[in-house]
Amino acid sequence: MELNLHRLWIFLKVVEHQGFSAAAHELYMSQPSVSNQVRRLEQTLKVTLVDRSGARARPTAEGEVLAAYAKRVFLLADEAVAAVQQVSSLEHGRLMVGGSTTVGTYLLPALLARFRERYPGVECDVFVGNNRAVAERLLAGDIGIAVVAGGPAATAQLLVEPVLEERLVLVARTGHPLAGRTGTLEPRLLAGECFLMREPGSHTRTEQERVLESWGISETVSRSDVWGPEAVKQCVGAGLGVALISEHAVVDDVERSGALTILPVHPEPGPRPVSLARRRDRLLSPAERAFVQLLRSPDGSWPRELGHVDE
Repeated sequence: MELNLHRLWIFLKVVEHQGFSAAAHELYMSQPSVSNQVRRLEQTLKVTLVDRSGARARPTAEGEVLAAYAKRVFLLADEAVAAVQQVSSLEHGRLMVGGSTTVGTYLLPALLARFRERYPGVECDVFVGNNRAVAERLLAGDIGIAVVAGGPAATAQLLVEPVLEERLVLVARTGHPLAGRTGTLEPRLLAGECFLMREPGSHTRTEQERVLESWGISETVSRSDVWGPEAVKQCVGAGLGVALISEHAVVDDVERSGALTILPVHPEPGPRPVSLARRRDRLLSPAERAFVQLLRSPDGSWPRELGHVDE
């Protein structure tokens, strides 16, 4: 059985106004049309809903029960509209953003803090993983948007838009023998060093291999795999090797604590893009659209960079 909400609304107005004429006047309908709609509702339910014997139209016992439920139905409908409008106006809602490991650790927290300042009613969740894991979540529909270093390749399913860029720097523990040299280092001087590499599936790992190849030392250095930029930094600080790592990951370690030092190598690694990625067929929520707008604005920049430390 299907309950026609339009007829239910007309019936409720008849009950509220205790008459077909008054209901018709409010609804901008003719009285015969109102009577016909109520009669068809009664036929659907197979009961009499309105007592028409008196001067006023009054609900029967069945009509009183239906009227009570009708009020609840339309009250809930009003609440639904209000809730949708609140989400649309970003008074409420939820934002789920994915981020590759470096971006999710060093960019997204500050960016989401700026977002929450503008939209305090929106709850924010973050998924952080390497590029492979983030791409899988995007394709599965678990997250709507992601910000990743390098970014997955644009495909028939994914839209990828470069929004920022960053560069890798070579870091060593403070006191490393090469740290005392003046000027830039020639790559050949790194032969024999142990390079601490990000795990397979990370875009940083791909970039690390590319830089070693461009320096011509890919076959002359040893490698150790380390999962995540924070672990990489700890291993470098412990003297286990050197690492090519995002400049944004080592700002505090280089310019505040002094635990790590930059080894300037010529030619230095080129910049890599930081990209916004999302599924082509997914309609972004109001919160996601607002976050994308923030990311594309000047406020969507990295919070701090080497050589620009807050005093």
